[in-house]
Amino acid sequence: MPAQTLITDISARLLYRDALMLVIDKPAGLPVHPGPKGGPTLTDYLDALRFGLPKRPQAAHRLDRDTSGCLVLGRHAKALARLNRLFAESAVEKTYWAVVEGGPPDEAGTIDLPLAKRSNDPRSWWMKVDPAGDPSLTHWRVLGRDPAAGRTVLKLKPVTGRTHQLRVHCAASGWPILGDAVYGTAPRGADLHLHARALVLPLYPRKDPIRVEAPPPERMRSELARCGLPA
Repeated sequence: MPAQTLITDISARLLYRDALMLVIDKPAGLPVHPGPKGGPTLTDYLDALRFGLPKRPQAAHRLDRDTSGCLVLGRHAKALARLNRLFAESAVEKTYWAVVEGGPPDEAGTIDLPLAKRSNDPRSWWMKVDPAGDPSLTHWRVLGRDPAAGRTVLKLKPVTGRTHQLRVHCAASGWPILGDAVYGTAPRGADLHLHARALVLPLYPRKDPIRVEAPPPERMRSELARCGLPA
């Protein structure tokens, strides 16, 4: 896996702030929560985002360690409970960008494959397609192609929120995400080309949904440009 990422100024990664939540652009290589192997996590930096509140914010959902982009933080317990409910009810519209090896022949489609853990080990997060697993649904659309390199940029919109859903769905469809050393063909230490591009959250009943975007990360920009997307 990529080397652990350190943040020099987390406030520079703030994308959105209001009384209930923050949205930051999480860098790839930094886990959201502590793991069995220890090391730095996003939690280590969150005291800098209290903005006058007595407690630091907490993540309202998960992003894989090697996935970058939009991450929602609840600023206090009631806000976190409301955000957790929105994510649990699939009320948050999530958009990811991924560079995949190969690519689908069509321009848009849906992947409907149930997922389950590969093993019963509670420490394992690896997943597999399993007819007896949890329902898992992903919509996708092609944003650009690089025929010479045999790569494609996809916009991925997961309806469900299973662990590693996008990585497993893409790999099972025959076009693994570039840099995926678990479900694809990449060597250990490669950069995963998966980015949480945008979120739409209906947080306030009497207001329009909140829309937040995270800019493409440096590690993906050259591949995006080769596929015809502006840098």
